[in-house]
Amino acid sequence: MTKNKGEKKGKAKSTAASMPSAEEVAAALGKAESTDDFFGKEGIFAELFGKTIEGMMEAELSEHLGYERYESKGRNSGNNRNGHYEKKLRSSVGETRIQVPRDREGEFEPEIVEKYQANTSELEERIIALYARGQSARDIADHLAETYGANVDPKLISRATDKVWPLVEEWQSRPLQQSYPIVYLDAMHVKIRRDGKVENLPIYIVLAVDLEGHRDVLGHWIGEGPESANFWLSVLTDLQNRGVEDILIASVDGLSGFEDAIGAVFPQTQIQLCIVHQVRNSLKYVSWKDRKDFVRDLKTVYRAATREAAEAQLDQIEARWSEAYPIAIRSWRQRWDGLSTYFDYPPEIRRLIYTTNPIEGYHRQLRKVIKTKGSFPSPAAARKLLFLVNRNVTAKWSMTMTDWPKILNQLAIRFDGRIQV
Repeated sequence: MTKNKGEKKGKAKSTAASMPSAEEVAAALGKAESTDDFFGKEGIFAELFGKTIEGMMEAELSEHLGYERYESKGRNSGNNRNGHYEKKLRSSVGETRIQVPRDREGEFEPEIVEKYQANTSELEERIIALYARGQSARDIADHLAETYGANVDPKLISRATDKVWPLVEEWQSRPLQQSYPIVYLDAMHVKIRRDGKVENLPIYIVLAVDLEGHRDVLGHWIGEGPESANFWLSVLTDLQNRGVEDILIASVDGLSGFEDAIGAVFPQTQIQLCIVHQVRNSLKYVSWKDRKDFVRDLKTVYRAATREAAEAQLDQIEARWSEAYPIAIRSWRQRWDGLSTYFDYPPEIRRLIYTTNPIEGYHRQLRKVIKTKGSFPSPAAARKLLFLVNRNVTAKWSMTMTDWPKILNQLAIRFDGRIQV
């Protein structure tokens, strides 16, 4: 036990001695006059990255030989250091040349850079991964200092994350499938600084189920004011410009003008208004003491087996509650065509379209990460982080929707000629 602790201390001592010191880092940063000086092919980032890797390998060799550099030989007295050989590592900032230590007997193989390994971007990937989990530039800088011994200005960390911007643009403008069976459209709101003040702006999000039954987020669009059907029209037009020709069913909330916006771009799309949103909205006009009874009566409507049965139950609710709560009842009557669309489909499809809960679940995944931020410094910063979070979230979406083969066959019958499998 004592020996192992000593070995670990020795390794830590060797690593610290070989890592770039605070003075070296400060001196290097002091020479930077532009972003290229830091992130360019021969920039400071590549230099610090190389020195960090070299320090780790020197520590590994000390552990292997049993003695520190410039000390007398230890437990492996028959072996010792035998200079270095040059190796090239490729990262996104370009090629970095490092000096790999070797032993005289040729037994040493560093773990940090395995033999014949020529491509590593561990440090860069770590920065992006931490940022995608909501870590601030300051938090990432602290982590790098603790883990790699590199003292990096948080402002430069922010610039490092900007390297993903081309990926953001590519993802947002990528070609889409010709048709989607089911699409959910909903907006979430985040605080973004714009023109010197913080505003609560909508992020317009489209979540689709493709012909293979997989979920796919088609994009994030940042609005310029309160959520509006007019902006949704521009979102739908963008989908059309990226190759979408047909949407079978769209599940949306009750935003005024939403149905008209969808119909203007995709006139054949069946629209289902979210039942959950409708229940919440109608309860705004019901006294607290009556809400429990009112909700119980509403369940007989949206849980009915057929449209006819649902309409009969709605008549009964109107007879009971219209005098006390006419606005709540009127909202169901006025929106009934959009609210009752799902009655045209079997249970497997009904459960997918009667509510926008699937996209709200995606919103919750985004909020888990961005909740630590008071506000984004710019719309571009919001898009960048939301893209990285989306990449992490959707990487776990490997399963198809439950009973998808059965659902697809039912849709093919219902929308004869509009599904090209």
